Amino acid sequence: MSAARPSWVFGYGSLMWNPGFATPETVEARLQGWHRAFCIYSEHYRGTPQKPGLILGLLPGGSCRGLAHRLPTRQYDAVRRYLKGREIDNDGVYEEEIRPIHLVDGRTVDALVYLADRKHRQFAGKLAPAKALRLIRQGNGATGSSLDYVRRTLTHLAVLGLRDHALEDLARRAAEHRLR
Repeated sequence: MSAARPSWVFGYGSLMWNPGFATPETVEARLQGWHRAFCIYSEHYRGTPQKPGLILGLLPGGSCRGLAHRLPTRQYDAVRRYLKGREIDNDGVYEEEIRPIHLVDGRTVDALVYLADRKHRQFAGKLAPAKALRLIRQGNGATGSSLDYVRRTLTHLAVLGLRDHALEDLARRAAEHRLR
C-alpha cells in the first residue's frame, strides 16, 4: 500500500459515528503516540464565532482507540475530497497526516489521521475544566451542540467497550448544569 494513497481513515470523534461515506469495512483501531483531547474551539460545526463550542483533536502522547474505516476503492477520489472538505477546508484546524494504526485483528495499516494544528487560532489547548464546561454548554452550530458531540462520542466509546472517565465526568457536569 502506498503512503500517498492510504486505504483507511481513523475516527476518534464524529468520524466514529458519522464517517459520511459508505465504507466497505469498519474495524476497531488504535493510534499510538497520540491521544484524544477537547482542544479545539468549534466555530462552525458545534458552535459559532460568537459562541464557540469545543471539539476533539489529537495531541501528542499516549494512545487513542477508535474506529478505522476502509476507504471505498471505486469512490476513493470523491471520498478523499469529501474528507478534505469536512476536516481541512472548513476551518483548517486539522492537519491531515498518514500514520500507522493498529487494527484489533492484528493488522497494521497506514491511515489518514486528522491531528489538531497547534498553531491554528482555533486551537484551545488544555483548558481549565470550568472553561471547557462553559464552551460545551454554549456550543451549538451547523451539526448540533457540543454537548451532543460529547454524548455521542461517549456512546460510541462504550460500544467499543471503552471508558473515558474524564469525558464521562465532563458530560455529567454539563448535563447537571442543564437540569438546574
